[in-house]
Amino acid sequence: MSSGDNMAGSSNSFIARLTVFIESGLFRNFILGLIVLNAVTMGMETFPIEADWFITILPVVDNVVVSVFVFELLLKLIAYRHRFFGSGWNLFDLVVIMVSVMPDAGGFSVLRSLRILRAFRLFSVMPEMRRVVEALLKAIPGMGAIMTVLGLIFYVFAVMAVKLFGVTNPDIFGTLGESAITLFQVMTLEGWATEVQNPVREFHDWAWAFFLLFIILTSFAVLNLFIAIIVDSLQANKDEEEGHESEDRADADRAELQASVEQLRAEIAALTQLVQRSVSDSSSAGSSKAAKDEDKSE
Repeated sequence: MSSGDNMAGSSNSFIARLTVFIESGLFRNFILGLIVLNAVTMGMETFPIEADWFITILPVVDNVVVSVFVFELLLKLIAYRHRFFGSGWNLFDLVVIMVSVMPDAGGFSVLRSLRILRAFRLFSVMPEMRRVVEALLKAIPGMGAIMTVLGLIFYVFAVMAVKLFGVTNPDIFGTLGESAITLFQVMTLEGWATEVQNPVREFHDWAWAFFLLFIILTSFAVLNLFIAIIVDSLQANKDEEEGHESEDRADADRAELQASVEQLRAEIAALTQLVQRSVSDSSSAGSSKAAKDEDKSE
């Protein structure tokens, strides 16, 4: 084997060990602890504490944590190489860390408030939270259709409310925009009875039926559809992950079986060579003995 092959083998071995280290539970928990610590320290910066130790320690902790995050990112780039950019979570970590290392002075001073985005790295570190976020993203297309239905319901009821209550209650149903905002308050059920229904019922006793129908269609029916789509997306995401895990287990079993077959073939080949060698030795010994017997008879 050439020196180039040796170097390639050593490099691949190093990359494999580095990948195992990065994906280990110990390393992931260490990064998780740093993210939580950093989120706590950034929250502490909002308290009006002027003690010297407080002002001195927090920036040091922040710089140390950012340095570790940068080192973690470099390790991932070395281990995954081009595959690093194929993961959306890795790109998310890259953007968050780039925001963290930008200077606080000049035009970048506004980015200082964005440092708290590092807390969102919990999504990429914790598989359970990552599954929830992925399910929410996959549910967006279905939620778009429901948003269209909800918008149509809002538009129809807003126009009806202006026609029905605009003259008697112009402050809340005078225009289409005011009517839509008022109906949004009704949908959230925040003060809708005292601030919306009661003033309208002073002029229209039957107004409760209008608002009841609107609440049933929006707060109960349509919003429950959002929940159903998100739950369905979570279940689909879970089933997909279980399918991938089953495939991985099947691949591992096939690899193990193939390794066992190869080992068995090697043992059979070695046994065959041993038998052939034994037969050859026996034939040679028989020939030698026959030659000696002929010599004695002569």
